[in-house]
Amino acid sequence: MAGQFAATRWTVVLSAGQAPSPQAGRALEELCRAYWYPLYAYVRRRGYDVQEAEDLTQEFFARLLAKNYLADVDRTKGRFRSFLLGSLKHFLANERDRAHAAKRGGGQTLLSLDTQTAETRYRSESADELTPEKLLDRQWALALLDQVLDRLQAEFVADGKGAQFSQLKLFLTEGKGTTSYAAVATKLQTTEGAVKVAVHRLRRRYRELLREEISHTVATPAEIEEEIRHLFAAFAS
Repeated sequence: MAGQFAATRWTVVLSAGQAPSPQAGRALEELCRAYWYPLYAYVRRRGYDVQEAEDLTQEFFARLLAKNYLADVDRTKGRFRSFLLGSLKHFLANERDRAHAAKRGGGQTLLSLDTQTAETRYRSESADELTPEKLLDRQWALALLDQVLDRLQAEFVADGKGAQFSQLKLFLTEGKGTTSYAAVATKLQTTEGAVKVAVHRLRRRYRELLREEISHTVATPAEIEEEIRHLFAAFAS
């Protein structure tokens, strides 16, 4: 288990130390692609307008993914989420001149961000009173769940069970009692008992993948449970 954990994305980045490697760079980029939207939402909630938030988020990641950046990553930073938030706060505090936003990053786009879709998402939730930090935590948790569902779907599709997943996933994404075993059994032309067994296995695999995804964003196995509690407390805020 320890060896498997050491191979996760964030631990690869942390282990790069003063000798950044292509593997660590790719791991960091994968993490950023999965979790950039919560940071965009954080910047918007801090009061920046759409264009400023787009520019600042893009520039932040451009700097984060610069070749020499990994040398500054400190293992004591712990969780990737905490590291990103701390780095973003520092970046915003020192970013005074936004008049030349178009020149940021030397004209390079190191991470392609779908900011148009991001703004649509942000506007759909901007009526609540969450602080920037609580909004980031909630959106981080949602991004994490999206990652897990995508992986789960990919596994079903690879086994030729894409249609089955489309029906079974309702037991993960819909409210309790919204979908019945009998209704799904009819659609899948199987028995209610078979559906119950399939849902049980689906939920078990979902929990496994959830822990695995979280392991990619923390530095030690001991942090997994704590991170789960922290992120899902965001939904109760």
